[in-house]
Amino acid sequence: MYQRTVLVVDDEPLIRMTLADSLADEGYAVLEASNVLEAVAVLGRHRIDALITDVDMPGTLNGFDLMRLVVSYGGTVAVIVTSGGHTAAEIEGERVCFLAKPYRMETILVELENRMSSIRYPAAALAR
Repeated sequence: MYQRTVLVVDDEPLIRMTLADSLADEGYAVLEASNVLEAVAVLGRHRIDALITDVDMPGTLNGFDLMRLVVSYGGTVAVIVTSGGHTAAEIEGERVCFLAKPYRMETILVELENRMSSIRYPAAALAR
């Protein structure tokens, strides 16, 4: 059976680890990054099915930049953008949703499933 992989990007270690642990408990394979550059490195090494990213992080790139990068490749990655200080104004694409912090884990799980269920995976990916 194919195990979906989620990349969690947040510079707050407690938030990132709590979310990663909860997703792993739900059966997802989870990768973590603490900023956009780390996330790009992970994307270069791994195939992911979903991205959950905070907006504000250290460095010159933010979660909106990461969202645009992932969406621009035109693949099948579902994206959830979270923030305590921004709005959904910069959200792009049907595979993307915005959740204001603080969010409930149940909401993340529902949105993740909603986004990924609308994506048609190639047969080769399902056979992994």
